[in-house]
Amino acid sequence: MPMPMGPLPGAELVQTPLQLYRYLLRCCRRLPAKNIQEHYKHAIKQSFYVHADEDSPERIRQIIQRAIEDADWVMKKYEKPK
Repeated sequence: MPMPMGPLPGAELVQTPLQLYRYLLRCCRRLPAKNIQEHYKHAIKQSFYVHADEDSPERIRQIIQRAIEDADWVMKKYEKPK
């Protein structure tokens, strides 16, 4: 039975970069095809490394918020019409 594609519960609990990383990888597992999952996993890992030295709490909050919004958009993009 396919899982619904909407945003994962728990997005509101993400407060650290590591929590965000894990949340986004869980989102990837819900995407429909292996190649799509691998594409987004790679993008998540690259972004995580690019921002690894970020030390401003405000900037980290902005990155987390934007990443969750982007993840919601991606999940909706691949959602099957009902």
